[in-house]
Amino acid sequence: MSEHWQNKLEELARRCHDGARVVVLSGAGISAASGIPTFRGSEDHALWSRYRPEDLATPEAFDRDPELVWRWYDWRRSLIAESAPNDAHHALVDLAAITDVRVVTQNVDGYHQQAGSQDVIEYHGNIWAVRCISCTFADMDHRVPMPIPPRCPRCNDLLRPGVVWFGEGIPPAAAQGADEVVSACDILLVVGTAGAVYPAAGLVTLARLHDASVVEFNLEPSAITQRADLYVPGSAADTLPLLLEAPA
Repeated sequence: MSEHWQNKLEELARRCHDGARVVVLSGAGISAASGIPTFRGSEDHALWSRYRPEDLATPEAFDRDPELVWRWYDWRRSLIAESAPNDAHHALVDLAAITDVRVVTQNVDGYHQQAGSQDVIEYHGNIWAVRCISCTFADMDHRVPMPIPPRCPRCNDLLRPGVVWFGEGIPPAAAQGADEVVSACDILLVVGTAGAVYPAAGLVTLARLHDASVVEFNLEPSAITQRADLYVPGSAADTLPLLLEAPA
C-alpha cells in the first residue's frame, strides 16, 4: 500500500476512534467476494445469462410468468445459502466495536446481519422475505429449494419475494431511516455500489449537503468517485479490513 493510502486510512481510523458517526452505503460489490454475481456484472449462470434483471425483477414479469421469476429467485437464494459473508462484512462488524456504525444496504442477501451487524436498513428488502399478493401475510422463508411458485398458507394465493422490484418505491420506513442516519453521519463509506440507481445514489448527495466526508471503496471508479473525498480501489474484502489495521 502506498504512503498516500496509508496516511489517508490512518486519518480515517483516527476519526473513527475519536467517535465519528459512520454510515455505510453498501451495494452488490461488497458481496462479490462471496461469489454472489452482481446485477450489472458481465458473468452470470449460463441458464440465466439470456435474461436481463430488469426483465425479471419487475411486477410485470411476475404477473406474466410468476414461475419463471421464482425459479430465478430460487437460483439466487441457493447461491446465497451456499456462500457466506466475507471479510468486508466482518470488517464493518469490527468497526462497530470502535464507533457508531449504521448500515444502509442495497443488497437483499442478508449477509450484513449474518456477519453480526446490528443496525442495518435494507433499502431494497430481503430475498428471504416473502409476502402474499392478496392478503397481509408476510414472513421469512429460508427453504432452498422452495416449492415453485410458493403459495400463501393463509389464502393460497401467490407469494412474491419481499424485495423492491424495478418500478417500485422504497419502503417508507427504510427511506426515512436512511435519510435520517445519513443526515446525521460524519463519514459515509460507500462500498461496492456504482451509484447508478436512485434514490439510493442520492444518499451521497445528502451526506455532502450535511458536510459528511465521503469515502468510496470500489473495484473501479464509479458515478460517485468524483464526489468522494477519497477513493480506495480494490475488492472491499481486501480494502475495508485495512481500515481496522491502520494505527489510530
